[in-house]
Formats: sequence, structure tokens, C-alpha cells
Amino acid sequence: MSEALHSQTPLGALFKIKLNGEPVTIATVGQAYRFLNCVSPVEWMEFRSLHSDARVALEAAAGNAMLNIQATAALRVLFARAKLL
Repeated sequence: MSEALHSQTPLGALFKIKLNGEPVTIATVGQAYRFLNCVSPVEWMEFRSLHSDARVALEAAAGNAMLNIQATAALRVLFARAKLL
């Protein structure tokens, strides 16, 4: 987990989303992992399966940079369903 938290592995896309009216830019595995963990788990409850899939994909990408595309795809699905994109 701490490996994913501090990972500088770039994602396959740059995500620019708004959270509580504030812009948030997510470009690395570490930034995405922090974002998924800083938002209350209750807020992700509706998307629990997608949230879990994204966390697993980010942890895998932190250990193997070749998996950054899969992590990006998992984030894209989660953010789209949560209407953050």
C-alpha cells in the first residue's frame, strides 16, 4: 500500500476533476491512490466494486509500471460512473 501511495508512475491519462468546487489534477499512481483514499469511504459506497478494482489496479501499477494503462482504465470507469469527469 505505501508503495502505491508514494508512486510517481505516470498514468496513461491526466485527469482533471472538480471536488467540492476545487480543481484536482491526477497524473500519477500515487496521486490517484491518495485521492481514492482521502475521500470518505461512505462517498464511494455506491461504487464499491469499481473503487476496489481501481485500488487494486493502482497497487499493481505501483509495482509494475507496465500496468499503468489498466490502472488508468479502471480510474476512468470509476470517475465516469461517479460523474467526476
